[in-house]
Amino acid sequence: MLKDKINHVISDFADLIPEDMQQIKQDMERNLRASINAHFSKLDLVTREEFDIQTRLLQRTRAQLDELQSKLNELEKQTDA
Repeated sequence: MLKDKINHVISDFADLIPEDMQQIKQDMERNLRASINAHFSKLDLVTREEFDIQTRLLQRTRAQLDELQSKLNELEKQTDA
């Protein structure tokens, strides 16, 4: 989704350059794409798939933690009685 938007912006920007300057237009598009990709690579981003996997893992871990907390509470009640 973001990649499509970036490509659209780059294309719109390149369309501002007259057709008779085709080589400059192609060079500018190539350089702009390289620059944007370099900046994004520095951001340490993850894919949506990686994010979803980590979210599911965190949900399972949270459920296990809640279950263990419940068991601990039960054991504490038994030892207090």
